[in-house]
Amino acid sequence: MPTDSIEQKLQRLPRKPGVYQFISSDGDVIYVGKAKVLKNRVSSYFQKSRHMSGKIRLLASRVTDIEVIVVETELDALLLENSLIKKYQPRYNMQLKDDKSFPSIVIKNERFPRIFPTRSLIKDGSEYFGPYASVKHMHKVLELVKKLYPIRTCNYKLSKENVEKKKYKLCLEFHMGNCKGPCDGRVSEEDYNINVDGIRNIIKGNLNGVLKGLKAKMKSAAASMEFEIAEECKKKVDLLESFQTRSTIVNSSIRNTDIFSIVSEGNTAFVNFMKVNAGVIVQGHSLEVKKKLDETDGEVLEMVIPSIRARTKSTAKEVYVPLEIQLDIDDVKIHVPKRGDKRKLMELSERNAHYFMRDKQSQQEAIDPDVRSNRILKTLQHDLKLKDLPHHIECFDNSNIQGTNAASACVVFKNAKPSKSDYRKYNIKTVQGPDDFASMTEVVYRRYKRLRDEEEPFPQLIIIDGGKGQLSASVDALRSLDVYGQIPIIGIAKKLEEIYFPDDSVPLYLDKRSESLKLIQQLRNEAHRFSLAHHRQKRSKAAINSELAKIKGVGPSSIEALLSQFKSVKKVREASLDQLENTISKQVARIVFEYFKHS
Repeated sequence: MPTDSIEQKLQRLPRKPGVYQFISSDGDVIYVGKAKVLKNRVSSYFQKSRHMSGKIRLLASRVTDIEVIVVETELDALLLENSLIKKYQPRYNMQLKDDKSFPSIVIKNERFPRIFPTRSLIKDGSEYFGPYASVKHMHKVLELVKKLYPIRTCNYKLSKENVEKKKYKLCLEFHMGNCKGPCDGRVSEEDYNINVDGIRNIIKGNLNGVLKGLKAKMKSAAASMEFEIAEECKKKVDLLESFQTRSTIVNSSIRNTDIFSIVSEGNTAFVNFMKVNAGVIVQGHSLEVKKKLDETDGEVLEMVIPSIRARTKSTAKEVYVPLEIQLDIDDVKIHVPKRGDKRKLMELSERNAHYFMRDKQSQQEAIDPDVRSNRILKTLQHDLKLKDLPHHIECFDNSNIQGTNAASACVVFKNAKPSKSDYRKYNIKTVQGPDDFASMTEVVYRRYKRLRDEEEPFPQLIIIDGGKGQLSASVDALRSLDVYGQIPIIGIAKKLEEIYFPDDSVPLYLDKRSESLKLIQQLRNEAHRFSLAHHRQKRSKAAINSELAKIKGVGPSSIEALLSQFKSVKKVREASLDQLENTISKQVARIVFEYFKHS
């Protein structure tokens, strides 16, 4: 049976593909596995089942910790599992005696390069692409390449002297149209290499240029009624468009490289480290760092990178980081990847850093439920640069759909949770018509005048649902009460979720994944819901008390629709039959029309 800590770990596992490592009490990796869904696969080892083998039970009983690395696809997981098994040689994993690696595609470093599959990586300047977890997929790539570009398959040494001496005879591949005959000087080295560049682009996944040419050829062939050629082009286009060349985590040209990423929440940073060798991830590790002096992410990385490299005895000559840092290590190049496979590796590391952060936070929340609330509030305090921790937050919203029954609401959150007993509804008293700014001024004034007069505590933050206009109107109300400056106040605009501060025209944009923004959005959405419910209640009440309610055969929904459309009973009375029928059913419209006609 798993211990409590293992049970908690199982609950927090992500529902994503990846690789899991079972750790023993000695700290050794005793099993490595891959999973399409990590949570489901890993949990299956610890379930009570009479069908489970004794070996699985024995393995589960020796597990004291679980580490996971989240990846993009199942193929990525297969490749990573293979490399980790080779690295750790876990006791409970089946060992492959022939130690065959996954195949790659090579473009040989030679005159008139050959292109073929291989399982051996030779350091002779050749280019290797892969490895491929699916051999079938690799052969599809090679078949596609062969159809698109005639490339030689012979292993002749095509030196300039041999070609000029006509040392080799043209073979069947030339006569079948599969080769341009470089051995006999039928194609120049420059033209041949243009084809090699096209193949390189296909293998790398840079398909736009190839696709553009094929589509143009397809259209031209169709216009000339050469339908067989057009159909062949279409098949190639379909194959190219549905085709991914390699695993997102693997590129054999990336050798002996360290990758570091970082995510921060409040005063805590979470760093992920991955080591890549010969294009394969061979090591992954994450750690938590407590900030003492509000250090930046760059400063944390500058401190952590040398420490981790020393601990892992890294000899990597390249280090990838997510942002520019001021760190010099002898004979080591540090840079920020912007695109391609290097950027994909960085994104993978960042995903693992985020997973590690959420996992650590879940552990703390399981022990103390208030930890999450305090963490979110501290993050909000940091992001908005508030003087006090915002335990008490109030948010305002107006509702006046089509200018009728204007209403407002104030919702209250305490310790990052709704305090529904403190919610307040407001009927607009001093404003005529749909004036959102004036309505906001009235409601904010009434709310804080009452709190001031009754000597109730003010909130540590006020949120206004709206942009600069609504925020300015609210500030006017606070100024008239002489309390402006005592309560921090912000506005949130819906379009881009920008945060506005008083007397500052430049908005703040919080990270879309930020818990601060999510809390502000939760307050805004709750205020909108509560205000809208109050507005609908007012409209229904107005409909019930209307003269229209006296008309036999006219129900509340029809009355509400009429008042929403015509704004008053007077205008309903003056409406034509056609206008009424465009708003409610013809039968009810006739009843209303006849009633007012004879009244």
